[in-house]
Amino acid sequence: MVDRKSSDSAPVLTDPAPMNKSRLGLHSSLHSPQGVVFSPGLFLTGSKKKTVALDDVRISSWLDAMKSSSPTHRKLAKDSGTELVPTGADVAYCNWMLKYPSALASFEQITNHAKGKRLALFLDYDGTLSPIVDNPDCAFMSLAMRAAVSNVAKCFPTAIISGRSRDKVYEFVGLTNLYYAGSHGMDIMGPVRPASNDQPHCTRSTDKQGKEVNLFQPASQFLPMIDEVFKSLIDTTKEIKGAKVENNKFCVSVHYRNVDEKCWTKIAESVNGILKDYPRLRLTHGRKVLEVRPVLDWNKGKAVEFLLESLGLSDCDDVLPIYVGDDRTDEDAFKVLREGNRGYGILVSSAPKESHAFYSLRDPSEVMEFLKSLVIWKKSSPL
Repeated sequence: MVDRKSSDSAPVLTDPAPMNKSRLGLHSSLHSPQGVVFSPGLFLTGSKKKTVALDDVRISSWLDAMKSSSPTHRKLAKDSGTELVPTGADVAYCNWMLKYPSALASFEQITNHAKGKRLALFLDYDGTLSPIVDNPDCAFMSLAMRAAVSNVAKCFPTAIISGRSRDKVYEFVGLTNLYYAGSHGMDIMGPVRPASNDQPHCTRSTDKQGKEVNLFQPASQFLPMIDEVFKSLIDTTKEIKGAKVENNKFCVSVHYRNVDEKCWTKIAESVNGILKDYPRLRLTHGRKVLEVRPVLDWNKGKAVEFLLESLGLSDCDDVLPIYVGDDRTDEDAFKVLREGNRGYGILVSSAPKESHAFYSLRDPSEVMEFLKSLVIWKKSSPL
């Protein structure tokens, strides 16, 4: 149940979510095997009186999710260093693109639909504008990509919505002509709107250029809790080689990209050992990263809706939002745009995977070409 009794309080769950099959990583539509029941305590009991600690079940499900969210390692030729991709993988990707066509190959179709409409652009950062790198502190975008983003922002309202802290993603991008949302949309700096004073969790602020902006932070009450968890995770993972814990203000990221896969269980155990004492926090999975977030009715999809409203572009038939992203957390935004055919989600992926997106791009280099194409199209379009 969501507590919305006070307009000043964040929409958090009033009670910890029940320990049901969904929270254990099992699909809610699956029934328990005959003779197996979920007890009110911390154990799963069966007819043969075998007991399995729920912590072990949870860690096991997390480990499965960690593996499934990690791209398959591609083998390299020893001499040339080129990728040896099985023919079957190419066939699978081509078949997948029948469902998620290339946004570059389908560019004319996209722009035909955009004629006479105001376009709004939303972009993820890691894996979309910058490549995925071993050290998350070194996920720099290229100068060419920065120029492409700057140019497209001159043509259309543009926002970056990232799981990083808003300040961190601004440091990476360094552009002042777009809007920023960090912590998966829980920290938004957007345009001032007339009704912003009536919006809960909104405050007036100024950006780095001294311009008045609207600051939206629905999870501000979680800051002390997030800081506690960050410090605890730093301590519990310090002996795990390659692990990196990142404080993204309203969420904490535990990167395991450089951790030996044999030690992934230790990562899951460390996170579980801390999270079980914080029922108001939950775990989500990204590309080789575990993310601790508030149990809050907010995500990137809601951030898109908030920004559209802030820009005066919500509930308008002449607006076409486009969201480009590569991660699981971007699916919330894809889903919002797919519902009612409100706009286009574009998934950045070099491997087939199910998505709510309409189109696809293979990697950040194709994202850059897509952004450049939008600028050329805009400049060549009649006023």
